[in-house]
Amino acid sequence: MSATDPALTSLSQGWCALSLLHGKIEAHIERALEANHGLSVREFSLLDVLSRQHDGEGGHLQMKQVADAVVLSQSATTRLVTRLEDRGLLSRYLCPTDRRGIYTNVSEAGLRLLAEARPTNDTALREALDEAAKNPELAPLVTAVEALGVPAQRAATA
Repeated sequence: MSATDPALTSLSQGWCALSLLHGKIEAHIERALEANHGLSVREFSLLDVLSRQHDGEGGHLQMKQVADAVVLSQSATTRLVTRLEDRGLLSRYLCPTDRRGIYTNVSEAGLRLLAEARPTNDTALREALDEAAKNPELAPLVTAVEALGVPAQRAATA
């Protein structure tokens, strides 16, 4: 295959379209969360991921797992955790069974802010997807994203 192979060109165009869709969605959500709640998309994502932890077996995430979940490096995740901890939205503590491990929990203030911000996030996501669906290059990707939520919605209503 050469760099001008139609299959590679098509693949590259698909990747560019996906990247464009992601950027448009993230920018729209970012503006809404910042304006209404003083949160970035990454901060919202971190609070959301950490709010889903539980006290049972495997319920707490290590920082590497958190970094993977919010798609950041471990060092960037640590800086993000520190910023949210400084705002009183998170707290850190040592793992009771492994003193080298540090866990992070969302504080009550963080849970309240997350609950307030979730409808803003959801509305902004819907708006961004609706706008992107008007673009013929992005419409198939919007359809694919929307289809990903269908099984989860069916399970929730069953």
